[in-house]
Amino acid sequence: MLSQITPENGNILIAEPFMLDDNFKRSVVLLVANDEGGRVGYILNQKSGLLVKDLMPNCPDCDFQIYVGGPVSPDTLHFLHSCPEKITGGEEVRENIYWGGSFEMLVDHLVKGDLSENEIKLFMGYSGWNNEQLQDELEINSWIVSDKIDADMVFDSLDIDIWKESIIGLGQKFAHVANFPQRPEWN
Repeated sequence: MLSQITPENGNILIAEPFMLDDNFKRSVVLLVANDEGGRVGYILNQKSGLLVKDLMPNCPDCDFQIYVGGPVSPDTLHFLHSCPEKITGGEEVRENIYWGGSFEMLVDHLVKGDLSENEIKLFMGYSGWNNEQLQDELEINSWIVSDKIDADMVFDSLDIDIWKESIIGLGQKFAHVANFPQRPEWN
């Protein structure tokens, strides 16, 4: 098994480069919750093609990208943020990364336009595993667990390649994997 770290809240799952599941190809998933039933996380690097203003008519000027959080309940909206002083009630999953909180406060700040895209990330749906399922996927090396994630990687709106940066962050042993082509048959 490639992963030497136990998946915990605030850690990320990095998809192996040739993941067959289209939902998770070259994905980085931030784990935010766990209980005896399983784990919950959000894919950090899959844009949905929708903007906040597409889903919230009361925010006609909000051009923030909405991401695909995962294949579970794609008709629900979730968020991560780095501004607990603006959106209370969130759960800190890592330093300066909060999961959820007051949805009313979120909408109020979006309407007012006093949130920046570097403070918030919105998701349609989420990723979920029961405990055995995630363990099985780790054992067949579908994922690598890492604790090398920070708020800048989550909220940076400059479109860095989070998957590639996460692979490189694993060290020299994995750095070459970051340059593997997505479709090797095209080489």
